[in-house]
Amino acid sequence: MSALPEESRCPFSGDEPVVPAQYVTCPGSDPHSAAARLRERGPVHPIDFPAGSADHAYVVVDHASVMRAFSDPGISKTLEAAPAWFREQTVQSSSVLTSNMLLADPPEHTRLRKLVSRAFLPRRMELLLPRVQEITDDLIDAFPESGEFDLLEAFALPLPMMVICAFLGVPYADRDRFIDWGRVLSQDPSQEGEAALERKRVNDQVVEYFTDVLAQRRAQPQEDLLGDLVRAADEDGMFTDEELVSTAIFLVIAGHKTTANLVGNGVWALLRHPDQLELLREKPELTDSAVEEFLRYEGSVDRGTLRTAARDLTLGGQDVPEGSFVHLSVSAANRDPAVFDDPDRFDIARSPNRHMTFGHGPHFCAGAPLARLEGRVAFETLLRRIPDLACTVPPETLTWVADSSISRGLERLPVRIAGKQARRTNTV
Repeated sequence: MSALPEESRCPFSGDEPVVPAQYVTCPGSDPHSAAARLRERGPVHPIDFPAGSADHAYVVVDHASVMRAFSDPGISKTLEAAPAWFREQTVQSSSVLTSNMLLADPPEHTRLRKLVSRAFLPRRMELLLPRVQEITDDLIDAFPESGEFDLLEAFALPLPMMVICAFLGVPYADRDRFIDWGRVLSQDPSQEGEAALERKRVNDQVVEYFTDVLAQRRAQPQEDLLGDLVRAADEDGMFTDEELVSTAIFLVIAGHKTTANLVGNGVWALLRHPDQLELLREKPELTDSAVEEFLRYEGSVDRGTLRTAARDLTLGGQDVPEGSFVHLSVSAANRDPAVFDDPDRFDIARSPNRHMTFGHGPHFCAGAPLARLEGRVAFETLLRRIPDLACTVPPETLTWVADSSISRGLERLPVRIAGKQARRTNTV
């Protein structure tokens, strides 16, 4: 979307222009030009999303206001603060996702976050590193010796799924159903009709699957993340099985799609900027910095998850009534020229890089250490072992998935290689 679609008049103020729903539901190949035009007019704007709803909704497009909103106690993550129709529809169609930290405010959020926070400590990531490296090398070993293939299908998508399955302790053989569940449950919960029925079907499947897994862990304890969650629940008495199931599927969804997009979007950015690709090949010590720039420049998250004004407030000079949806445009904040020099320039050595892709404040992504670990290993290994990676079509012509207004990723990434380095990485 290179230009902001034609605006209508704001349905609830009578005089303010309202941004159409397409702004967040169909980001297209270039959401950044439209975001820049919008940001020039102000940081916060009324928006018609969910489309056609009579409820107030606002989109936030500058870095300072997005950062403030992430931490503002007047902006709630709970379903209770959302309009009644949205709350009821979400609970009816996908109750499995309503009992984890994603939809909670402190102190409830603090309690639920304890379920997973210890899992992502540096020591645990250090212990996981050899397994991540092994999975990465195995996937590259399976590439054709030369020729064309889809890098998303062969690498970016299976890598985080294999890692999160190993991390949680669930069978990778069940990956197809996890991917299907994640696809359905990550869609807009305000959708009705067949979409709502499908979400309810998947919801029931998830509950049945993870209820059985938890029972197995209690009968035969194991040293994995699910085993740790069960022990924490049973020993401390702080968590219900419903919360365990909700947290488990949340980790699968969050740990797969966003990291897959990080890898795919990062490779896409490098292929579009061959000077930066060559620089990273010459200086692999820039990989950590490059991962941060991938997250900023074309991040895996387009906007933040559900937020609603818990009281009347003012954000970015805009009055936001209680009960209004507040949509935080992370991708727009990541291109704010008030924070980033030449924000549309892709620079793997950019410093500082205060991107908002992992959020900010109490809801800062708990899984950020794992995503960064996977990103570092993926790019270090891929560029070392595949010295001539090239896209088979102009990268700027590739299409973007439009089934979610939250995540941002390519539909496919066709590449060509002439050969690969057989040597694997020694992590011992």
